[in-house]
Amino acid sequence: MISQGGEPRSVIRRFRGQATSDGAGVSLTRVIGSAQLDHFDPFLLLDEFRSDDPNDYIAGFPDHPHRGFETVTYMLAGRMKHEDNQGNQGLLGPGSVQWMTAGRGIVHSEIPEQEDGLMWGFQLWVNLPASQKMTAPRYQDIPAERIPQVTIKSGVVKVIAGMLGEVGGPVSDVPTHPLYLDVVMAAGTTAEFPLQTTHNAFIYVYSGTLTVKGASDQSLVRGELGCLGGGSCVAIVANEDMSFILVAAQPLNEPVARHGPFVMNSREEIQQAFADYQAGRF
Repeated sequence: MISQGGEPRSVIRRFRGQATSDGAGVSLTRVIGSAQLDHFDPFLLLDEFRSDDPNDYIAGFPDHPHRGFETVTYMLAGRMKHEDNQGNQGLLGPGSVQWMTAGRGIVHSEIPEQEDGLMWGFQLWVNLPASQKMTAPRYQDIPAERIPQVTIKSGVVKVIAGMLGEVGGPVSDVPTHPLYLDVVMAAGTTAEFPLQTTHNAFIYVYSGTLTVKGASDQSLVRGELGCLGGGSCVAIVANEDMSFILVAAQPLNEPVARHGPFVMNSREEIQQAFADYQAGRF
């Protein structure tokens, strides 16, 4: 389940998230999609939400539209209910994932199903290629028990999307062919994870500290994201007990036109998205 050698990737850029709020006042940390890191093809946004103060999350994200990309919500703790204007609804609990393809347009809400306690997780936005931006919306709602866990010498890996050795994640039919791993490692251990050489990849540390071993070693601490350079694997040393997500996907190398909840390839397409939304065509 661990890479058998290869060219290790180094951290080429390192970022800390910026505190912000979104929705109806939800406090979060924006890591991708900020002034520091606008996007990392095909990744458009990465938010971490983490608070045990209900004032930071209770209002949630009331009805809002999306077009042209995919949203990925991964819950570590707490419960979030989602509904949309096509009659779909579901409940995300601890360890669950929702991979939503907004496609040509959807209006949905995400509201906490709790009044106190810890709410913790991530939302990632993944771009769609021009050929699929107007595809039909769809959901992949994946409960925690469907996400395989792989035990390695250094810890445990949850495989959300892509392959780790012979183990595949439950997310399917995503055009950017993503890898999404949640990795927990014990202090003093090492691990090496294979990556497709064609993919852009990043690490986000959500507890503890680690070192990425490459042409130049780089340490990352809790709350830091490391964009990885080229190579066929990433080698990790756990400086202490720690956890991180490792995410990779095929870059699209297409123009990005972006305004709020719409991501297309041209300004004209953005204007059309606003017109369609205002006309009730989502």
